[in-house]
Amino acid sequence: MSASVTPETKSRIPKVPFWAQIIAGLALGALLGWIARSQDVAWLKETLSQIGGIFVQLLKLAVAPLVFFAILVSITNLRKVNNAARLATRTLLWFMITSLIAVGIGLAIGLITNPGAGTGLTPKDGKLPKHEGSWIDFLTGIIPTDVITPFTELNVLQIVFMAAVAGIAALKLGDRAKPILTLSESVLELLQKALWWVIRLAPLGTVGLIGFAIADYGWDLIGKYATFTADIYVGCALVLFGVYPLLLATVAKVNPLQFYKGAWPAIQLAFVSRSSVGTMPVTQKVTERLGVPKEYASFAVPFGATTKMDGCAAIYPALAAIFIAQIFDVQLGLGDYLLIAFVSVIGSAATAGLTGATVMLTLTLSTLGLPLEGVGLLMAIDPILDMVRTATNVAGQALIPVIVSAREKILDVDRYDAVTASPVDEPQPVLAA
Repeated sequence: MSASVTPETKSRIPKVPFWAQIIAGLALGALLGWIARSQDVAWLKETLSQIGGIFVQLLKLAVAPLVFFAILVSITNLRKVNNAARLATRTLLWFMITSLIAVGIGLAIGLITNPGAGTGLTPKDGKLPKHEGSWIDFLTGIIPTDVITPFTELNVLQIVFMAAVAGIAALKLGDRAKPILTLSESVLELLQKALWWVIRLAPLGTVGLIGFAIADYGWDLIGKYATFTADIYVGCALVLFGVYPLLLATVAKVNPLQFYKGAWPAIQLAFVSRSSVGTMPVTQKVTERLGVPKEYASFAVPFGATTKMDGCAAIYPALAAIFIAQIFDVQLGLGDYLLIAFVSVIGSAATAGLTGATVMLTLTLSTLGLPLEGVGLLMAIDPILDMVRTATNVAGQALIPVIVSAREKILDVDRYDAVTASPVDEPQPVLAA
């Protein structure tokens, strides 16, 4: 008697894990980029550029409404959390502490390695950036002149301001604001669902982004910035795999390996997409899977996605300032290094969770009095650097809610210890802890 064949017993094509898809995209992109550059295949280079550009554009398409509704809903969700003010204060405090540690590591690496020495670059190679940042622009730019322009020009800082005002006003209105809050939550879920579809395209976007980077820049250009590039990657690695695990083990008193097991989908997507805001739905999902209460995670993650930038706003400007100072033969003193630390902690919101850190860098340079033409020296290599910077940013954005939750005794430790599934491979809605 033959056994009956059921759907469960039929052979199936094994599902390729998302991380494996990303690795395959990196390898294929590197190969195609090398072919395009070595064989001077113009159409292949253009194709890679278009594929990568479309992927990033799709991510950016959802940024403005996603930030607005995520911040609005996150603030109103605080009413469901005990000691909300305490949690918010502790979150901000740990943002600052880890930023100080990160900028300290960046400065130490820069002083040891002298990344601007022996590059062959001169001040003539620099050029003024298209977008500059200053403290006046930062402070006055928070408040929009109208409610439309921030969305059309993708001014994330102004969008955050309007969302915060709307969220606080909704809290004050109480029950009368319930229809607006219900609508906002529905719109946010809709945006996150649509963004999931874009995220599934990340392996394809990886092929285009990595391939075009190699085809356009080539290894010769990377060679000129070898020390600086290595410094950024080493600095981010020290924070990502040194400082963060140490904080998890000593402050949160949890197993660091479990954190990386749970958070890795968000970290790898951040590396590819170069957008903290674009990665935000994944970051929030992994944070909840790590045992952080949903109500708190829905506040801390959107808040972090626009202000918590250990890679872009701490390590990078510290090393870049030293690099540019050496190219332009400007001596930096102790006061300058303290200023860099100050800017990194206070001005990180200027980075706004988008690809690139030009505004933050110009803000740092203008504060130190360094030539803004130095930004032009780093623009060519920026996409290569931005990948690891954003991965570090997003890891920190998931880390702080875990630390604060553990310290406040609201972390679901059993859920944290049992985390295994990747939310990218299993994108169903996550229930509150």
